[in-house]
Amino acid sequence: MLSMQVFANPVDELIERIDKGASTKFKTQLVKSDKDFFELDQQGQKVVIRGNSWVNIASGLNWYLKYYAGVHLSWNQMQAKLPAVMPKVTKKERHETDLTLRYDFNYCTFSYSMAFWDWKRWEKEIDWMALHGINLPLAIVGEECVWRNMLLKLGYTEKEVGEFIAGPAFLAWWEMNNLEGWGGPLPTSWYTRQEKLQKQILARMKQLGMHPVLPGYCGMVPHDAKQRLGLNVADAGLWNGFQRPANLLPTDERFGEIATLYYNELTKLFGKADYYSMDPFHESNDDPNIDYAKAGQAMMQAMKRVNPKAVWVIQGWTENPREAMVDGMKTGDLLVLDLFSECRPMFGIPSIWKREQGYKQHQWLFCLLENFGANVGLHGRMDQLLDNFYSGKKNCKGIGFTMEGSENNPVMFELMSELPWRAEKFSKEAWVKNYVKARYGVGDKTIEKAWMILAQSIYNCPAGNNQQGPHESIFCGRPTLNNFQASSWSKMKNYYDPADTRKAAKLMNSVAEKYRGNNNFEYDLVDITRQALADQARIQYQKTIADYKAFSRKQFDKDAERFLNMLLMQDKLLGTRSEFRVGHWTQDAVNAGNTAEEKKLYEWNARVQITTWGNRYCADTGGLRDYAHKEWQGLLKDFYYVRWKAYYDALAAQMKAQTAPQPELLGGGPNATKTAAELFAMALPQEVKLDYYAIEEPWTLDQTPYSAAPEGSPVDVAKEVMEMIK
Repeated sequence: MLSMQVFANPVDELIERIDKGASTKFKTQLVKSDKDFFELDQQGQKVVIRGNSWVNIASGLNWYLKYYAGVHLSWNQMQAKLPAVMPKVTKKERHETDLTLRYDFNYCTFSYSMAFWDWKRWEKEIDWMALHGINLPLAIVGEECVWRNMLLKLGYTEKEVGEFIAGPAFLAWWEMNNLEGWGGPLPTSWYTRQEKLQKQILARMKQLGMHPVLPGYCGMVPHDAKQRLGLNVADAGLWNGFQRPANLLPTDERFGEIATLYYNELTKLFGKADYYSMDPFHESNDDPNIDYAKAGQAMMQAMKRVNPKAVWVIQGWTENPREAMVDGMKTGDLLVLDLFSECRPMFGIPSIWKREQGYKQHQWLFCLLENFGANVGLHGRMDQLLDNFYSGKKNCKGIGFTMEGSENNPVMFELMSELPWRAEKFSKEAWVKNYVKARYGVGDKTIEKAWMILAQSIYNCPAGNNQQGPHESIFCGRPTLNNFQASSWSKMKNYYDPADTRKAAKLMNSVAEKYRGNNNFEYDLVDITRQALADQARIQYQKTIADYKAFSRKQFDKDAERFLNMLLMQDKLLGTRSEFRVGHWTQDAVNAGNTAEEKKLYEWNARVQITTWGNRYCADTGGLRDYAHKEWQGLLKDFYYVRWKAYYDALAAQMKAQTAPQPELLGGGPNATKTAAELFAMALPQEVKLDYYAIEEPWTLDQTPYSAAPEGSPVDVAKEVMEMIK
């Protein structure tokens, strides 16, 4: 363990975590300035990085590593062997910005990506944040500890607390007032673990000069609080089949008392903050029983009693922030996260969520949502991001990463992180050319060509296309005769030619031998080849269904088999990288438990979240199943393959049965009264009805271990894929 005394500052420590001993190659200087900046310079053999905050210095370090040393640090690689002699900064380079606030995380990120992270993983993430300029991170780990203490003081029993607080993989939606108890009850050891983890997280964030955003109180109470505590509440009803917590009305005389109790417990565990996150009445219709102006006042006053200088951070999402709730508030007291700025901004650029007056007097952040459900897939809106960012933005104070799931599409987060430091608009093509060189540490025209194809197609989702996150893989949806999107709300719409991703994959594979062992290249090779295979499988699916509709039985058998083989090949390809193995998710869940019972609960949470999401009602009727689907090794072979095989077998059996006499289509008997139109409809291909939940649930209950360790060579298996789809 590195001694705190050895290093002059936290950025030197960060450099040591990247490459032990490398801090001696740099000189980092904290300089007072009213302007946020970083500066690259040279003194003898040492690279000098100056800035007015540790985070800005870390941003400068990242800039230097990318554009001078050809070292790109991202989720798939947070350590690197730096050159023995660092490339010199021959001319001083300085970058400034007025966008002083740079935010990170969506509530969902804490469940879709970080549900089971330990300190070792969190330490890497905080380093990633510092390198990418983040100084305003959402910090909600351990919120359940605050609530447990609070509810016990209000007279709830441990059992009742367990029925209210959700399980590890579903805490985000409990925190957002969407559901109670699902995935729980949490064992007491979980609270101990999370409290310790949050204290480590906060200490490191503060050491780097970040301002953690702690969760504030916006009136959530258990749904039985009216009967149990005599509180005046608004019943929030159900959310996708789940019981929602109730909302304590701000006019209730005990609102201040409950809020104070919450903040006391929060402060006792994790200290005070300069920023508190609150999203009241999240994803709910307006309720005539709620005085929104008074609700906003009550929440603001409760927060200000803790810290008079504190700022309320609120998500700009669907109906929030409601104008009635925030119109009376002072400039500077509220900070709005314009959650989906690259697609549906509210600040005035044409979009389906456009607000004519933007956020009025309130300050806000331009945010990149990019990913929903932590789904796997190449995706981006490069032109939209640049166009929206460089348009006029009144009261904009910075940027934010608000992805539902992280550890994907590093190119988009890299682009976004640089925007505050680039004063003038630039083209995506010019930027991508430099990104590729930084990412792989070498200039290569073939790789550059592959990335230009991607930048102009799959990474350039156009304005007007409102889909939520990546184009969803055909492998991941419940099979039907008309499969398109995998999840209920993706709003997926075709916008790129699948020939483009195949072309890019072909180019990457053509030089793969040369870059064998280059970690960033092999990660991207797998990801781009995966995308090409998924896109070609969608075409193969259409052929298979066309065979069925044409009653071409032999061709159907052949095409169905090819589709299933493509799915299994995808599983094999993804198995070559630990990031794309379901084992990295389930292993983290198992490792978070101390006892066999805890390990079982956590693994069940992990498995359910990425498949059925909930119980039978939720999966079949509520609409959440497959929302967090993943193209991951293990999940493809043991879950998605099983569904598709059952479906194709059922279609084959149906076709075979149709070669026998069809009494139901004869005019006599019970069909004598049917109209010609009804008989015609009966003659059409009929959708097979399978009980998918019965197929899915056994996998969620299974405990067969999955390994996170990669198997096979990315370069070799990617070649096999290209042979299959050439």
